[in-house]
Amino acid sequence: MKSFDLLDAIGSIDEKYVNRSMQGENKKVRHLKFGYIAACLAIIMGVSIMGVSVVAEAKEYNEAVEFFENNGLSTAGLSREDVKEVYRDITTSHFTYQKTAEVISKSVKGIELYQDEPTPENLAKVWYNSKQISGISYNIDYNEKTDKKTGAIITDKSIVECYLKEKLLWSVDVPYMWVQESIYTSFGTILSGHNTQNSNLPMLACIDENGKILWEKKINHNYEYEYIQAVIDNMDGTVAVFSKADSEYLCLSRYNKDGEEISFEKNAVGRAYIKNAVLMGDEYFVQISDAVEHETAHIIKLDLNGKMIDSFTYEGDDCEYFITDMAEFGGNVYLSAYSVPKQNDGGGRHEIANILDYVFKKENWEISDEELTTLVRDNYTAVLLLCDKRGGAPETFYSIKGSMGGELNINDKGQLVWNVESIETTFFSPATSSFTIGGSCRVFRYTFDFNGELVNKEDTNEAVPYRR
Repeated sequence: MKSFDLLDAIGSIDEKYVNRSMQGENKKVRHLKFGYIAACLAIIMGVSIMGVSVVAEAKEYNEAVEFFENNGLSTAGLSREDVKEVYRDITTSHFTYQKTAEVISKSVKGIELYQDEPTPENLAKVWYNSKQISGISYNIDYNEKTDKKTGAIITDKSIVECYLKEKLLWSVDVPYMWVQESIYTSFGTILSGHNTQNSNLPMLACIDENGKILWEKKINHNYEYEYIQAVIDNMDGTVAVFSKADSEYLCLSRYNKDGEEISFEKNAVGRAYIKNAVLMGDEYFVQISDAVEHETAHIIKLDLNGKMIDSFTYEGDDCEYFITDMAEFGGNVYLSAYSVPKQNDGGGRHEIANILDYVFKKENWEISDEELTTLVRDNYTAVLLLCDKRGGAPETFYSIKGSMGGELNINDKGQLVWNVESIETTFFSPATSSFTIGGSCRVFRYTFDFNGELVNKEDTNEAVPYRR
């Protein structure tokens, strides 16, 4: 019987029964009567509170189960209370409950737990590394309006959507910020870009798990202009922001979870810009490339405060390397790259200078697509390099002729995925201003386990353009 039904029943007792119960000492009877009703009310209130508690517990448990399912975690061997405790432990970033390490180690494949009893800090790093690859993605759009004074079309805000696989988790409008990149961190989503009213002024913003803006920050290091080119989660409650300032300096600034800058350092690198960066232990490996002259693979190492501690360029005895992507995996730094033979001509389209010399010596520059494709394929070798984290010296981990190394990613099983672009067709186009040789490449996908063993090769049936 529901609580309101019971109260109605008490209120509708026939008066004659009430009068009959009043015989004798009125005071005593009244006491018993009100005591009885109070007891009933106490029971009703207790049942109601217990009902609310049961509903709340069921709601939390359902939320916990949904969290486990969404993140690929297994509930096998866990009690109902364990499931809720692990859920609370992860979502509050404590990582101290005894069952949490077991759940993560079973479910996050390919991730090594460094101790039998990992510290909360190590466990947090494992979890947030896996979280970044477990299906979290972002969609960024922009809202434009007409400036009333100038009549120009300007961007007044960014609209950022966060998805877990195909499920929309949240959407947020970020006014006065042109968002360029977004990364998932241990304390929220970090957005990076620049101010819509001053493109030379970089900005950061932090969004919580519900899509609420926690803070926004304009970065001003007193340069004429500064552009953010990479952001890394340090897995310790801070992020590292890599930027290029005044066509001269590579800057590294670190910010805590409240948006406060805790360190800043600059290094003179000339025209070179930042293409990629990864954290390896207590050092950053940063890939840089010259903005004007096509430069071969160049890596610099910075300490955690941004001071340059090493710099090296990859070059073989008879070939040169060009890095396309970089990733930290299994305690090592991997470089996706391609090599070309050393060219006789150091200028122009440097990678294909020898091919162009050959073609231009032909009468009327006539060459069939088939012959050209053979020349281009012979010119390229895709290489996956394993970079020595101490000295930076590379060793060839994998190589594929007739191809170029493409993107590096970590899949939802915690495996390293290397995209390789196999050159399939080419054509000669000397009258085109943006390229001289065009064509297409077929993308193959190679997958490696945590120990670096090749576990799968896949023809994606995808094509990407080749332009040089």
